[in-house]
Amino acid sequence: MSARFDSVPNRRALIDRRGVAERLAALEAKDETALRKAGTAELRIALDAGRAEIARRLAEHPSRGLEAAAAGAFLTDQLLRLLWDFTVERLHRNSNPTAAERMTLLAVGGYGRGEMAPHSDIDLAFLTPWKVTGWSEQVIESMLYSLWDMQLKVGHSSRSLDEMVRQAKSDVTVRTALLEARYVWGDTELYDQAAARFRQEVQADTARNFIADKLAERDARHKRMGDSRYVVEPNIKEGKGGLRDLHTLFWIGKYAYNVREPAELVAAGLLSAQEFRQFQRAENFLWAVRCQLHLITDRAEDRLTFDVQREIAERLRYSDRPGKSKVERFMQFYFLQAKMVGDLTGVFLAHLDEKFAARGSRFGFPTLFRSPRKLNGFTLDRGRLAIPRDGFLAEKPVRLIELFHLADLHGLEIHPLAMRAAARDARLAERVRDDDQANALFLDVLTSPRDPETVLRWMNESGVFGRFVPEFGRVVAQMQFDMYHHYTVDEHSIRAIGLLNQIEKGELKEDHPLASQIFQQVVSRRVLYCAVLLHDIAKGRGGDHSVLGAEVAERLCPRLGLSAAETENVAWLVRWHLLMSATAFKRDLSDFKTILDFAEHVQSPERLRLLLILTIVDIRAVGPGVWNGWKRQLLGNLFESAEEVLRLGHKQKGRGERVAAKQEALASALGWEPARMAALNKRLTEPYWIAEPLDVLERNARLVDAAGNAALSVEAQVYPERGATLVTVYASDHPGLFYRIAGAIHVAGGNIIDARIHTTRDGMALDNFLVQDPLGRPFDEDARLNRLKASIGDALANRTKLSDRLKTKPLSRPRADAFTIEPNVLIDNKASNRFTVIEVNARDRPALLYHLAHALFQSKVTIHSAHVATYGERAVDTFYLTDLIGDKIEGASRLKAIERRLLDAASGDGSVAQAA
Repeated sequence: MSARFDSVPNRRALIDRRGVAERLAALEAKDETALRKAGTAELRIALDAGRAEIARRLAEHPSRGLEAAAAGAFLTDQLLRLLWDFTVERLHRNSNPTAAERMTLLAVGGYGRGEMAPHSDIDLAFLTPWKVTGWSEQVIESMLYSLWDMQLKVGHSSRSLDEMVRQAKSDVTVRTALLEARYVWGDTELYDQAAARFRQEVQADTARNFIADKLAERDARHKRMGDSRYVVEPNIKEGKGGLRDLHTLFWIGKYAYNVREPAELVAAGLLSAQEFRQFQRAENFLWAVRCQLHLITDRAEDRLTFDVQREIAERLRYSDRPGKSKVERFMQFYFLQAKMVGDLTGVFLAHLDEKFAARGSRFGFPTLFRSPRKLNGFTLDRGRLAIPRDGFLAEKPVRLIELFHLADLHGLEIHPLAMRAAARDARLAERVRDDDQANALFLDVLTSPRDPETVLRWMNESGVFGRFVPEFGRVVAQMQFDMYHHYTVDEHSIRAIGLLNQIEKGELKEDHPLASQIFQQVVSRRVLYCAVLLHDIAKGRGGDHSVLGAEVAERLCPRLGLSAAETENVAWLVRWHLLMSATAFKRDLSDFKTILDFAEHVQSPERLRLLLILTIVDIRAVGPGVWNGWKRQLLGNLFESAEEVLRLGHKQKGRGERVAAKQEALASALGWEPARMAALNKRLTEPYWIAEPLDVLERNARLVDAAGNAALSVEAQVYPERGATLVTVYASDHPGLFYRIAGAIHVAGGNIIDARIHTTRDGMALDNFLVQDPLGRPFDEDARLNRLKASIGDALANRTKLSDRLKTKPLSRPRADAFTIEPNVLIDNKASNRFTVIEVNARDRPALLYHLAHALFQSKVTIHSAHVATYGERAVDTFYLTDLIGDKIEGASRLKAIERRLLDAASGDGSVAQAA
């Protein structure tokens, strides 16, 4: 019996094998099929009872993950032994088996290791001495049918000894599965023969190749899973720092050193006793989470999604703390364990490297051929920065920072044994926090023109970063429980530094032409790098993280060696790091007061440049798919408008001049004769000319011209500059037009990200919508564009009842249900001189804009523009409104009534207003 099962207490309570065997022996049936069914039913009862007992124990002791995993494997062992005996004694009795009819049953894969989550697959191998005989085939088939009838997922193979050896040699996956093979039942002599042949014919002298294959497999898996152990919805089995990484260590140890149990890794010298305790703690925790995950979802689920994180945190008995919810505390502990797995992997590879790697080449690392001269006592070990003796860092703690500084300066990999020493001695970094040399070295690494992201990540992995900058230590592994942020706070900040470095080097010119260009004009590089590092430093403390972060910056920057002026700028950038994105994405940039208010806040062109670059890297570092062409366009427009104000003072070019300039440019683009152009100019109002860019003006003019006297004309075309589709509706204006169009666009599968609503002087509505599909991409297929146009046409001509169509649309993001967002309505009469600005914060859901627009229609107000921003599960919709005669809405009771209606619409359960 596996030593793993020693951890399972009171095993008979899981299954009384003797009792079940007696009940199976007592079964009678008219034929073999009926007997097999009766036997399967009896085993199913035992399986359900055993599973219920495991679940009860896990509820009682939720953190005993290894015990629960071992109990699952033990229960499966007993059931398979009972089924084997029942099959060979009652169903396919063979009283005198030949030598060829000997057979053994092996557990392989995770089940072979003696670990099973409640819904794990059962991996089995049936082994025969030679080719499978007719009797053996009957037994295997009967057993498999019984297991399938018990609703178990079974992975199986039947091989002869020769086939086993041949396939194990040629396929590393088969070899890995057999490496963990464990005897379950059957012929023991055959099992011993198989184990001996595997060692002699497959394993011998192939350790080096096996290690290389496993590491390549691991790297490919990490890439597939997001290549960070700090993804906020991690895969607990396959992700970086997950169970599969621990398994890889054990496989390699088992293959290269013949260890049978993880505890033997210590005797083999691969891990210290302390490191093995860390290995066990990480493995136990990951198994506890995985077992809970299977029980909650009632399936083999390994992705720790938002909708289950809260429940697992409750089951593992986490509680809320000031500034940190129970789910954030649970996930922080998860990420710390994943980090621990990463540290153990590094140490493990170092030992293997010493023993197995050929001279000059190393496992898992690129080969570097540079030999820097001045290493201040540090040494080089086959191209890696190493320490001359174990106590080298502790003798002079400033070396903890110098290690990373030299690695950056000379482009060197750090030897894993040096990383191990740094991790062990990391707490000594606390002693040199006020050391001028240590702070200067750290600032050099942070602002390095080479590769600061990689070196800071190493520094963070070792624990030195969090000890040296305790404020950063507080956000290590700090997750943000929302659907917007993909990474933990520390990983997000380090990724942002990497992006900043790439922009400075000109490597992202195509994605960020404006930022790459203005970086050359930035005077205060150090300010920018420090602000990027510190912008989220106060997350998880309760209160506004921008305000608290600015206070951290004021304390920390002088320590790092920044001047008073530099410190003031860093603190200002941290305090206002969300200002530019909030203005660009939630306000109307064609309203000049928006630009004036923003410029008044920023006050200097240098701060404007710094703020733009900080905003871009902050958004980009949130995760894949968050940055898009639409955001680039909005931020670019705001930057250019604000720069003009800061350069020329608060003088707006006369509105008349700007309108005339646009009309002239449009005439030139269209090539129309003056009379035709004058007719168009006369119909369109001044705000329209101010609000729309030239390319939209041109598209609108051609649409209006082609429509003639038609009552309705709809145009939809891809707008690649904005990463969206421009939908223009030209129709007779009437109340409720906007909410009908919004509903129709949703019915066609679109998300509105921006809307501008105009009325011509002769009573026609000319509305421009920017629309994306649910994945944030433009509608670009003809069939979808035609469906979009037809949907709007049907809604405006009342050919379809919108409310019915909307009810049939499925919820697009069920995971958003995991989050509680209280709807909030903010009314601002100071943000614009001409309009009342209303901002609605709510949980994002399908057709939200339709519901809000319908509430505004019922409130008898006119919508002039709508701006839609989404941050994961949170939507922020901003409307620029007037009353029906075009004035601001001032009356307190009227504003209160609008607020109430919008709150009702925002908090709706998805029921559709009966208005269409």
